[in-house]
Amino acid sequence: MSSPLKIASWNINSVRARLDIVEKFLTDEMPDILCLQETKVVDGDFPEGVFRRLGYNHLVLCGQRMHHGVAILSRLPIREDHRHDWQDNGEARHVGVQLDCGIRLENVYVPAGGDIPDRDQNPKFGQKLDYIERMTRWSEKCGCPTLLVGDFNVAPLECDVWSHKQLINVVSHTPVEVDALARLQQSGEWVDLGRHFHPAPGRLHTWWSYRSPDWTRNDRGRRLDHMWASPDVAKLARGHVVHEHCRSWARPSDHVPLVTEFAI
Repeated sequence: MSSPLKIASWNINSVRARLDIVEKFLTDEMPDILCLQETKVVDGDFPEGVFRRLGYNHLVLCGQRMHHGVAILSRLPIREDHRHDWQDNGEARHVGVQLDCGIRLENVYVPAGGDIPDRDQNPKFGQKLDYIERMTRWSEKCGCPTLLVGDFNVAPLECDVWSHKQLINVVSHTPVEVDALARLQQSGEWVDLGRHFHPAPGRLHTWWSYRSPDWTRNDRGRRLDHMWASPDVAKLARGHVVHEHCRSWARPSDHVPLVTEFAI
């Protein structure tokens, strides 16, 4: 008999600054596992107490002061903590674990890439492309049941942004980034669970800029956050929800959480 497994992913943009809404989300939705990106805190200062009080007693942290940082918080046992330096400079942008059910869970925070979509003029853009390329080389050799989640900082489809025409030359939606992400997806035959359950061209945004005074009014969103599953894990998925309402909570992140439920 199978049992449900709920896995959530959220770029929280500082876990300590938004601890109240993280606690609300966990209380409301009760996922078994929460993957966070952009925690912006060293491991020793991570607010473990709130998570342990809610039953998340298994924590794997990969933090960094003021920048980046990822974490996996689980009600279930997790093991085999590892980190890939796909940025090739020591930044805290990946952590991975093994679940007892046999699934690997990889939590990533791909670099945003700066503002100019040219690696010669903007080294950050080159670092982003190189990061995705290193992930692709890893993916080619992965070969085990895996769920890859996080902030990929790329909106791959035309319908993944509020205006393809206006954003085609804007970092996160440029053809070179989209092509790089497509090669990553093809390398492991990854199933994009967001579009599996919410097919294109339907609207599906996960991020709205803080620069917009009323994000609901103009809805200038992008789908930057993703959950990809290897084909064997994708067969176990039963539903995928983007919790858009969290963007309206007090002091929100500019990203919203994703939750996929599996029958394990």
